[in-house]
Amino acid sequence: MSAVQRFHEAANDALVKLSEYCLHGSKLALIIITPGEPERDIILEDQGLDRNELVSALRHRGLSIDGDNAYKRDLCDSIVGALAFGAQNTNPPPADHWGQRFWDIAREERANSEQLLKALTALAHVAGECQQIASNYSGTIDGVFEDGGDDHEDPSCAIFHRLYYAMFDARAAIKKAIE
Repeated sequence: MSAVQRFHEAANDALVKLSEYCLHGSKLALIIITPGEPERDIILEDQGLDRNELVSALRHRGLSIDGDNAYKRDLCDSIVGALAFGAQNTNPPPADHWGQRFWDIAREERANSEQLLKALTALAHVAGECQQIASNYSGTIDGVFEDGGDDHEDPSCAIFHRLYYAMFDARAAIKKAIE
């Protein structure tokens, strides 16, 4: 019998003996971690042990999602991937997969963004036309600005002034959204 087999047998016997002292319904797990050599880690667990309960017990004892670990990185990468694929409306997760929630969120946000971009583009087009009409009656933007800008006594000048500066933000937002 190899050393590893002897260890497993001894550990299993110890778990059986320890289980006699546990509260009824308790489950035991033995975890041996070999830093830097995860292939040598050993996990022995009672039959019927719910690993989610094991993780919950560790969290109650201070395990945190704030630490750096491969499981968390993989989980976060999966969430980011589901969000990216959802935004692209490609590669949906399998039916009833936990990632579906994130995929759906991103898909909905993308659809909302597309609707808003379409509405902003249409509004910017109309505002640009209105700006042109107002500018026909207002002269130059410098003249309108010098004579009161938004508070100009001529409403067409005040409208031109407001639209002139609002169009900068609208065009920048549209440009950013389509790039």
